[in-house]
Amino acid sequence: QDQLQQKIICPGPVTCLTASPNGLYVLAGVAESIYLWEVSNGNLLAILNRHYQDLTCLCFTDDSSHFLSGAKDCLALVWNLYNVLQAEPSQIPDPRHVWSRHSLPITDLCCGFGGPLARAATASLDQTAKLWEISSGELLLSVLFDVGIMAVTLDLSEYHMFCGGMDGSIFQVDLCAWPVQRDRTFQTERENGKVFKGHRNQVTCLSVSTDGSLLLSGSHDETVRLWDIQSKQCLKTMNHKGPVTNAFIVLAPANMLNPEGKPSVPLPKFSRHLHGTESSDEPGAEGVTLRLGLHQQEPGQSYLEKAERMYAQMYSTREKNLVGDQEHLTIQVSELEEEVSNLRKINKDLFDFSTRIITKPAK
Repeated sequence: QDQLQQKIICPGPVTCLTASPNGLYVLAGVAESIYLWEVSNGNLLAILNRHYQDLTCLCFTDDSSHFLSGAKDCLALVWNLYNVLQAEPSQIPDPRHVWSRHSLPITDLCCGFGGPLARAATASLDQTAKLWEISSGELLLSVLFDVGIMAVTLDLSEYHMFCGGMDGSIFQVDLCAWPVQRDRTFQTERENGKVFKGHRNQVTCLSVSTDGSLLLSGSHDETVRLWDIQSKQCLKTMNHKGPVTNAFIVLAPANMLNPEGKPSVPLPKFSRHLHGTESSDEPGAEGVTLRLGLHQQEPGQSYLEKAERMYAQMYSTREKNLVGDQEHLTIQVSELEEEVSNLRKINKDLFDFSTRIITKPAK
């Protein structure tokens, strides 16, 4: 029997929800705001108010470095997660890109593989689906249909884009078609071999299997269908007692069939107030804050400052070597030199790591 594991009260009705692939963060759309929580402790890290109408969809890149948001204001925004985490609570960080080429509300988002170099697809009621490049923000492809598009997804190899329409049709768009055109029109009468027909109401969600052979679709006709992509035949229909709003294919966890299998990390209740604004006497309020870059939230010594202090202590020790025990002072100096060497190595490793990430060439 299904059991309620956890009930978390949110600041308002949640219109969309997603978790980062690394499992560290959860995003929720509440009205026109995006709420960002840290899973391990339930802290509310940020509230982003850059949309003008209610959120409709959220998704992360596969490396969890960026996330995308779409809303009824016809805008799709690309956010850098680390910029959001570093921003002060009093300021709202700017999105990396603002995509404003849709003329009606955004209905769905999908992100391919490649982290910040990935491609993303957006669907809209304006009867178009668009393909974008996250790194540059450029529009790569716009496909016009004869119905509003409610769902969009890409296969693993990104050869095809699948779009679900308001009339129940599912369209397969070839991304490698020749000649290359930025603006295309999908003509259903000429593309009979690229349309999945079976749903009787709008398609709300789409998901492709990892091997690219199966397509899962959910619809307001209260059914979920499993399709063979090659033949466009419906392999299985699963009936529900109401409109299907979400369905997707995932790899089965190793302990899924173990009746005693439980999550290794308990899920805490998510806070309704920004982290740092709650009263400090709340249980579990203590924690460690990590900020990237040169900014320091609290006064403290950097590695370079510690190294300078060690050097000063080392030199003062050397000056006193005529007074104390020579052997003891030599041991102390060698320990200080080793500590300085370790700190320098840590500094160099951090610098090399940051340089590799920043200057990593595009594949």
